[in-house]
Amino acid sequence: MSKVLLKIDGKEVEAEEGMTVLETAQDEGIGIPTLCHHKKLEPYGACRICTVEAEKNGRSKLVVSCVYPVEKDLEVTTRSEKIDRVRRTILELLLSHAPDSDQLRKLAEEYGANKDRFEKEPSFCIHCGLCVRYCAEVKGKFAVGFINRGSRREINFIPELAATECWNCKECFPLCPTSALQAAYMFTEAQISETPVFEADSK
Repeated sequence: MSKVLLKIDGKEVEAEEGMTVLETAQDEGIGIPTLCHHKKLEPYGACRICTVEAEKNGRSKLVVSCVYPVEKDLEVTTRSEKIDRVRRTILELLLSHAPDSDQLRKLAEEYGANKDRFEKEPSFCIHCGLCVRYCAEVKGKFAVGFINRGSRREINFIPELAATECWNCKECFPLCPTSALQAAYMFTEAQISETPVFEADSK
């Protein structure tokens, strides 16, 4: 596979063609915040907190680094007033859904985000999709998915699958940046706690 030369924060780096800007930055030890990215999963670009500025031929634009491919002579800026402003607004929106998330609060402190800027809509889920994608792409079980659309969208375990697949797995739990996944699982567990499967597994 051919190599691509580009610059990230003024540093000339080499990447393999087909890599994303985020992957290249991570390989070089350059920090870009992420909330929906995982090395075992296909790039998703949902949270957009990894937004950076990409410039080529004198023209620049804001791009989502986890899905944006590297290219020759690309110049990437990972921190600037403009980028910080974008990330700050994203964090303020996410905090309206998950105000108690330690991960979001830590990022909010770094970027000066106001957790009270937007009216609270505490669904606790920020729709990063990590649990849904991990269960599907890595485990191949499809035991958790999204239901509803728009502002009503949330994660939901499939009771019949959760009863047999999730009890001894829970590998997706540490991936969740909020408490939404654990809460959804506890609700599902309560719904089917009287079934023979859960009774047997809990002994």
